[in-house]
Amino acid sequence: MKKALITGITGQDGSYLAELLLEKGYEVHGIERRASTETFERIAHIKDRLVLHQADLLDQLSLIQLMETVQPDEIYNLAAMSFVPTSWTQPVLTGEFTALGVTRMLEAMRLVCPGARFYQASSSEMFGKVRQVPQNEETPFYPRSPYGVSKVYGHYITVNYRESYGLFAVSGILFNHESPRRGKEFVTRKISDGAARIKLGLAKELRLGNLNAERDWGFAGDYVKAMWMMLQQDEPQDFVVGTGIAHSVRDFLERAFDRVGLKWQDHVVIDPALVRPAEVDHLLADASKARRVLGWKPEVDFDGLVDMMVDADLDRYRKAGAS
Repeated sequence: MKKALITGITGQDGSYLAELLLEKGYEVHGIERRASTETFERIAHIKDRLVLHQADLLDQLSLIQLMETVQPDEIYNLAAMSFVPTSWTQPVLTGEFTALGVTRMLEAMRLVCPGARFYQASSSEMFGKVRQVPQNEETPFYPRSPYGVSKVYGHYITVNYRESYGLFAVSGILFNHESPRRGKEFVTRKISDGAARIKLGLAKELRLGNLNAERDWGFAGDYVKAMWMMLQQDEPQDFVVGTGIAHSVRDFLERAFDRVGLKWQDHVVIDPALVRPAEVDHLLADASKARRVLGWKPEVDFDGLVDMMVDADLDRYRKAGAS
């Protein structure tokens, strides 16, 4: 039985990845941070099948001790300060987690279990002010937020440990991927939740920022399969993962409100306070390498993704007593 260690296991991607690995017969270990409130909502249905450990990406010793205890075959580093707007208000902490946290993980692996395989969650936000459209593995980075800058560091330190120490360490440059488990602070879930609330009479308006930003959106459940596939290759390589189709925030909004039979123009208020200091205008993946080498392709399309998220939020509120 292979052993996998997942940081960020309580998050969107971590929960889907844990499900996938359990289905494949892995013994799945995860890191939980010591906090005043524990949030296990996304993994509650599988929690009794997981082995959870207390450790922290800010604490090198805790990671070394964790590696010694688990002796993992595969390590998936998904933990980060992942909400882009917060990276402007907490830029130093973002760097500690999202940049230096990767170094601490790689150093612990190098010292304790150098034969393991390591996956780093890189991000399309690294492309930022894009230098070419679409973006592939060779596209230069131009990050536009402290989060994006930190992800670039995490990406290159993974390359550096691979080349310097011969570790099997790869980065998946994943474009935006969403699901009903997405946090409500993210614009996609904010829209699906807002549409459901307005439909059920729980709210009257939805406040948003820039509706023109375009993203390559896919389903998180599809993207975690690509993560696993990367660690099954003979040689470590980095991959861009995305659908190859871009949609605007306005497109997402229109589909979500159509799903509940409403016109978004009647309910959405544009709030300048929600516009980023430096916007990323257009992200579009060229995932041809992932399709060719990994044999990966997305199964859920854009409309299916939006419908899935809106339906899940409607169902959640109805179960909670909304009519």
